[in-house]
Amino acid sequence: MAASAEAPSADPPQSGDAGEDSEPVVTPWTVSGDVDYNKLVDKFGCSLIPPEMVERIERLTGMPVHPFLRRGIIFAHRELNIILDCYEKGLPFYLYTGRGPSSEALHLGHLVPFMFTKYLQDAFKAPLVIQLTDDEKSLWKNLDVDEARRLARENAKDIIACGFDIARTFIFSDYDYVGGAFYRNASRIQRCVTLNQVKGIFGFTGEDNIGKISFPAIQAAPSFPDSFPHMFGTRKDIRCLIPCAIDQDPYFRMTRDVAPRIGHHKPALIESRFFPALQGISGKMSASDTTTAIYTGDSPKEIKSKISKYAYSGGRATVEEHRLKGADLDVDIPFKYLSFFLDDDEKLETIRQEYGSGRMLSGEVKAELIQLLQDLVARHQAARSKVTEDVVDMFMAVRPMPGLFR
Repeated sequence: MAASAEAPSADPPQSGDAGEDSEPVVTPWTVSGDVDYNKLVDKFGCSLIPPEMVERIERLTGMPVHPFLRRGIIFAHRELNIILDCYEKGLPFYLYTGRGPSSEALHLGHLVPFMFTKYLQDAFKAPLVIQLTDDEKSLWKNLDVDEARRLARENAKDIIACGFDIARTFIFSDYDYVGGAFYRNASRIQRCVTLNQVKGIFGFTGEDNIGKISFPAIQAAPSFPDSFPHMFGTRKDIRCLIPCAIDQDPYFRMTRDVAPRIGHHKPALIESRFFPALQGISGKMSASDTTTAIYTGDSPKEIKSKISKYAYSGGRATVEEHRLKGADLDVDIPFKYLSFFLDDDEKLETIRQEYGSGRMLSGEVKAELIQLLQDLVARHQAARSKVTEDVVDMFMAVRPMPGLFR
């Protein structure tokens, strides 16, 4: 989908070098080219997050907003204002995000939506459902069903390592959970969407397997609370907020169109920019090409090697030219990554000024990033090592979850 992000989207092909002259492509399965986010927002019909909305989130939660919000990485929304109105009035809402499992470990681009969702859960004390679309990966990647299910559990360990509250979090695999109330909602959605509509929204053709045609309803169903009777019973009055990358927006445009026709609220969305591949700003990381990505399982040596060899630099051809002109921060991948993961705003601004002016060299910025990511990945690996199969079972158990909205 939805990740988150990237949650659960299919992984796009490797993006090209920074500055490649190609028409950008943004679908739930492929992202390529140099994306103009303002044009994408206009095309999709969502809205930019204004500064006053960021300030409102901080005021309502009493917590500093996440750096992703402060820096415009989380940049667009659909009806987030309604979710904030509900929270202010004491009305409940829940979070929904997901992951399409196609690799043993997540890469940093996959982590971004889960890191942000963790912040949202902590800030709003909100229940959370996380969909693992192992069925999607079998349909699109031609994965064996059992292998897709295995990868779902492996990915669940990386997700759990982000620190989600087990008392408020339900993680489910489509192959294991879809049925009952969930499938009834999926069927209601399917009855409201024609073949021509899904062709228009998702670009399906006569050569696509029939599973792909029906899958969008499976990703839509978690937007409705009564798909999870063990959490919400038969309630339909609980709104849903979906943190995801903006490539997942087509799924939820469809969902929002259907929702009132089957007696549900439209889900709200809060959407992120793409996390770029090491080779350049066009597109996002790909799980199918390990040289484009830093993975949660990478060793310190691998992290250093990948950044040193593959991270596209905005530095100039010679030291003299660099000192004169400064780095091109718009295309520099090490600086982009620091903008995602360096929490210290003052330090980031210092690097921006020093590197942008040419006083700081590309190698120095890469060294800062290498240390930062080595520490981040080491912390994640330590947390993941504590996630046993029993812990995964607990997060994925269909169990009573009392007190979700206290």
